Amino acid sequence: MTAETVRVLIASGFFMVLMLLRLEAGRFGTAEFDEPGRRRRGFLTRLSWYLIGLALVAALYIVHPQPHDVLFLLVGHRSDVLLFGAILAALGLAQAAALAWLRYGYLRYPPAAAYPGAALNSIATALIDEAAFRGALLGTLVAIGLPDGVAILVAALGYVLVTRSAAPGRHRSLLLVSLGMGLVFGWATLATGGIGAAIIGHAVASFALF
Repeated sequence: MTAETVRVLIASGFFMVLMLLRLEAGRFGTAEFDEPGRRRRGFLTRLSWYLIGLALVAALYIVHPQPHDVLFLLVGHRSDVLLFGAILAALGLAQAAALAWLRYGYLRYPPAAAYPGAALNSIATALIDEAAFRGALLGTLVAIGLPDGVAILVAALGYVLVTRSAAPGRHRSLLLVSLGMGLVFGWATLATGGIGAAIIGHAVASFALF
């Protein structure tokens, strides 16, 4: 067994722990599309989830022998990232407005005091989720030979399952939003060669839904 193989196996272990952490996000009161008025966990509890998730992403990046070429753990081509990021952000704003109009008949704006926590949640969750699903998972699927379209679909379905978007009690619109995000962000990742645009789109879409 070569040193590179050992590093890949260790990185796979970090990825699995990251998936377990993502499954338990609800217990920490994090990583969901923020809903004004929903009871939240304490700040330190939520902060611990963000820090553990980012630490696991960093460990994955350091240990894997090819984090750029295989796992897409880089920003991507700068001009493409800015263009695709702007497009994804605009789509995120539009779908949030459409969803609010369909569900409530008007746009709801939460109290200003809730904005800092929602912004932190949106940005931190975007970094962790995109590194995990559009980076490590999608990159591995492409590396083992799956066609791009199939790899994007499998990664998107994995995202829906791990984030429990189809769980009982969740609004069906959330399932469509999560699946759509997974597909579009996966496409943007392959098109730009990194997860920078997907992070921008994810953070804006999540904050817009809040």
